[in-house]
Amino acid sequence: MTTTISSSVIPAVHNMFTALDHLLVKAVERCEETKVEESVYLNWRVAPDMFPLVTQVRFATEIPARGLSRLAGAELPSFADDETTFAELRARLERASAIVKALDLAALDANPTADITVPMGPDRKVTMPREAFAHEWIMPNLYFHVTAAYLILRHLGLDIGKKDYLMGLARYFGE
Repeated sequence: MTTTISSSVIPAVHNMFTALDHLLVKAVERCEETKVEESVYLNWRVAPDMFPLVTQVRFATEIPARGLSRLAGAELPSFADDETTFAELRARLERASAIVKALDLAALDANPTADITVPMGPDRKVTMPREAFAHEWIMPNLYFHVTAAYLILRHLGLDIGKKDYLMGLARYFGE
């Protein structure tokens, strides 16, 4: 079996989106239990120089949706970045998931060694092989921002662990 960008990246994105949604549901439950306003959790950060939870979720959804759309030659989705509740973040996550699922897999997999030039900030463009963009830019960013969200929620006292982070694999364990 040949490994393609879609066969290696799409399942991993699905797993991380599933885990992130699970974590957001648990955060809502925790806010309700403790009578803490959602905004406290959404704006929490573990260190002063890191992005808050709401931004971690935004990056975790936007980078895969936009990056994979770029690779597939699809229209780049835009996100308003105006979420202020867990429900709005979950809707954003659902939208990002639908965008990724709708991509043309043949287009996504085309010419994996061909170069792609992508903007990295307002004044910089980076050129790299398409496969490297998927595996060395999109995926590490997805894992980083989901992990940051996990750590913020864990720091806030959520009873979560590795099983919650790997929730996307539950289908293999019959859970």
